[in-house]
Amino acid sequence: MGQRCADTRAVTFENVVVPDENRIGDEGYGFKLAMGAFDRTRPVVGASAVGLAQRAHDESIKYAQQRKTFGQPIIGHQAVAMMIAEMNMGIEASRLLCHKAAWLIDNGYPSNTLYASMGKAMASDVAMKSATDAVQVFGGYGYNTEYPVEKLMRDAKIFQIYEGTSQIQRLIILKNELATGKHDVK
Repeated sequence: MGQRCADTRAVTFENVVVPDENRIGDEGYGFKLAMGAFDRTRPVVGASAVGLAQRAHDESIKYAQQRKTFGQPIIGHQAVAMMIAEMNMGIEASRLLCHKAAWLIDNGYPSNTLYASMGKAMASDVAMKSATDAVQVFGGYGYNTEYPVEKLMRDAKIFQIYEGTSQIQRLIILKNELATGKHDVK
C-alpha cells in the first residue's frame, strides 16, 4: 500500500535460546525494556508524520493557488481554505507535542510516555487527515499517480498503525492520566 521502500516482514522465532551473556537486562525484563524503547522512538515517528502532513499542506497550497474554477484560484473558495487552515493547525499542534516528548528525553525527565503517545497519536491522525484533505483539494487529480498526494495518502496510513496503533496510544494516554491524576509534567 504505502511506504513501499520499507520492506516490512513478520519474523518468528521458535525454540530459541539466548545465552545469559548475550541477554540484555534481567530475565523477564525484555517486554518492559522493549516498551521503554517506544518512549524514544514514538516522538521520531510522530515527527515523520508531521513531515508528511506538512508536505500534504504545502502541495495543497501550491495546487490551490494554481487551479482555477469560476474565474478564481480554488484557494479563494471557503471550503478549500478551511481544509488547508485545519491542516496547518493540526501540523503545528502535532509538532509541539513531538517536540515536548523529545525535550523531556533530552532533559533527563524520568518518563515521557504520556507525551510520546500524545505526539505520535496526534501526528499520525493529522498526517492521515491532511493527506486525505489534500486528495480532496486536488479533486480527481488527487487520485491520480501523476500527482504526489495520492502517495502521501497511502504512506500516511502506516503512521496510525506502527509503533502502537492510534487506539493503543489513546489507552496509554488515559492510563497515564488516571495513574497520575494529572496530564502535565511539572
